[in-house]
Amino acid sequence: MIGPDVAGIAEKLGVAADTVTAIGQLAAETGLDVDAAYAVQTALLQRRLARGERLVGLKMGLTSRAKMAQVGVDEVIWGRLTDVMRVPDGGTVDVGAYIHPRVEPEVAFLLDRLPEPGEPVGAFTDAVRAVAPAIELIDSRYADFRFSLPDVIADNTSAAAFVVGPWSPVPDGLENLGVLLEIDGRVAQVGSTAAILGDPRRALDEGVRLAGRHGVRLREGWVFLAGAATAAVPLRPGAHVRAVVEKLGTASLRAAS
Repeated sequence: MIGPDVAGIAEKLGVAADTVTAIGQLAAETGLDVDAAYAVQTALLQRRLARGERLVGLKMGLTSRAKMAQVGVDEVIWGRLTDVMRVPDGGTVDVGAYIHPRVEPEVAFLLDRLPEPGEPVGAFTDAVRAVAPAIELIDSRYADFRFSLPDVIADNTSAAAFVVGPWSPVPDGLENLGVLLEIDGRVAQVGSTAAILGDPRRALDEGVRLAGRHGVRLREGWVFLAGAATAAVPLRPGAHVRAVVEKLGTASLRAAS
């Protein structure tokens, strides 16, 4: 039996992103399953690397019940981050470069060493150099932001851009810190880091385990986005976005008018 056309699917998704053009879901018509979807994601990454981008980290997706409900899927997933996706804290993004951008508040880790697969969560404190508030800008390449689980995995878990706030030492507890997402100075979402698998450190554990299934090991110096603490909010032209995480501080971005 002939499997899905991994290269062809990656090309469709890559062109959709490059031309800011939404496409229909691909999994049903191509027979794409989860394993093949991660192969497509890898092919998409190679497409980016061939253009001179560098891999700088990993991100988790669907780590909160709110996010799972919002997009209609129910399994934790992971994707890749490149240097071109990174926006300076307080920087500006061009909304016109995305199909239907949304923003969400996150917690970011800076890795100090290579975590081992299956390593207990409690041991990760010496694997993480620092922690920071973060914002992820997501942008599904699928029409109406609707997709199946293999679809979103293939689409690099809707990754588009990210902002990391000031790094600080990892506090004693990360499992129940208050989180706010503000748009133009008004609270748009309220949440807790407990929404990230109960504790953002568990997201790192899951990331190591799940990426390891596909031969990917986290590297020293990488950024790791643990996942959203709230549902995502559409990003409008001219908006000022700020994520506030208790004990960690703030991260922000502006959308060009």
